[in-house]
Amino acid sequence: MKNMGNRAQAAGAAARAFIKWLAVAAVTGAAGGLVGSLFYLTVASATGLREAQPWLVLLLPAGGVCIALLYRVSGLDGLGTDTVIDAIHEGRGINTALVPVIFISTALTHLFGGSAGREGAALQIGGGLGQNIARLFRLDDKDRRLATQCGMSALFSALFGTPLTATIFALEVISVGELYYAGLVPCLASALAAYGITRIFGIAPTHFSVAAPALSPDMLWRVALLGIAAALMSVILCAVLHHSEKLFSRLVPNSILRALAGGCILVALTWLAGTGDYNGAGTGVIASAVQQGDARPWDFALKLLFTAVTLASGFKGGEIVPTFFIGSTMGCVLGPLLGVPAAFAAALGLSSVFCGAVNCPVASVVLAVELFGSDGVIYFAVAAAIAYMLSGYTGLYRSQKIIYSKLKAEYIDIHAK
Repeated sequence: MKNMGNRAQAAGAAARAFIKWLAVAAVTGAAGGLVGSLFYLTVASATGLREAQPWLVLLLPAGGVCIALLYRVSGLDGLGTDTVIDAIHEGRGINTALVPVIFISTALTHLFGGSAGREGAALQIGGGLGQNIARLFRLDDKDRRLATQCGMSALFSALFGTPLTATIFALEVISVGELYYAGLVPCLASALAAYGITRIFGIAPTHFSVAAPALSPDMLWRVALLGIAAALMSVILCAVLHHSEKLFSRLVPNSILRALAGGCILVALTWLAGTGDYNGAGTGVIASAVQQGDARPWDFALKLLFTAVTLASGFKGGEIVPTFFIGSTMGCVLGPLLGVPAAFAAALGLSSVFCGAVNCPVASVVLAVELFGSDGVIYFAVAAAIAYMLSGYTGLYRSQKIIYSKLKAEYIDIHAK
C-alpha cells in the first residue's frame, strides 16, 4: 500500500508538472510566434527594400550610429546572446528593454546592408519573452531558466520553421555535454506553438530539395574529409569574429565612432566587391549553393570579412545565418574537388560548419534532416561528428559551457573560446 501511495504521489507530481509546462509553453509559443512572425516580416521587408533600392547601403554609417546611440541611451551596451546564456547558467535577469532594442537594431542592420543573420536577435528576444512569462506564472529560479529556453526555442522555430532543431538547439547550446531533459516537453511544445502561429501568417518553413548520393564506403571517406575542412573553417570563423571584435574595440573605444567607421568600411567593401551578395543575410547565395551547386570560390572568405566588420563595429543580428552562408559556399567549392556532388556538399558544409561553430552535434544533424530531408542523414552525422570533435573548444558564444571533454570521458567545465 505504501509503494502504491508513493507511486500515486509521483504520478500526481508528474501530471501537475506536465499541465504547468503545457500552459507555460502555450503562452510562450504563442507570444514567440506572434513576435517572431512580426520580426520575420519586418526583416524581410527591410531586405526587400534594400534590394530594390541599393543606394541604401550608402547609409550604413548613419545606421550604425543610430544603433550605437540606441544601445547607449537604453543602457544595453555590451549585451547580446551571451547575456541570455548567462541568464540560464546563473539565474540572472534579462533587461526587458533588450527585446525591442535588438528587434529595431537588427531591422536597421538589414535595411542598410550589414552582414548579419536574424537568430542572434531571435535568441535574445525569445529569452527575454521567456523570462517575462516566467514572472507572469511566478515560476521559481530553476523553472525560470527552462522558461527562458522555451522562449529561445519558440523564436528559433518561428524564424526557421524547424521546431525540432529549435528544441534541441535551445537545450544543447547552453552546456555542451549536459542536456536538461526536463526541458524537452516545454521547449518542444513552445516551438510547435510558435511554428503554428507562423503558418497562420503564411510564413513558409525553410526547406531545400537536395539529392543525397547512395551510401557507400567510398563516399563516406570523402564526406569525412569535408567534415575535417568544416572543423577548420569553424575554428577560423570563431577566431576571426572574436578577434575582430577585440581589435575594433581597442582601435576605436567609442561605440558611436566605431559604428561610424565600420559602416564606412562596409560601404567601401560593397563597392569593391561589386555586388550586394554579401550584405544582409545572403539567403539567395545559400539557396544557389544548396539547390544548384553554384558558388564562387571566394564567397565564403568575403562573407566572413563582411560579417566580422559588421558585428565588430556594433551592428546587430546574428552569426548563425552567416555561418550557413560560409559553410554552404565552402562545401560547394570543395565538394567537387573531393568527389562529392556540389549541391550535396553545400548542404553538408552548412550543417557541419554550424556544428563546429556552436558545438551542437545533435541539433546539427536534426537541422540537416529538417532542411534537406533524411536521405543523407548518415553523411550529415559523419560530417557533424568530425566537425564537432576536431573544432576544439572554440565557439560563437563565449558564455557557452563545455562540460565534458570532446576527446575522452572527462569533466572539464570550461567556457567556449
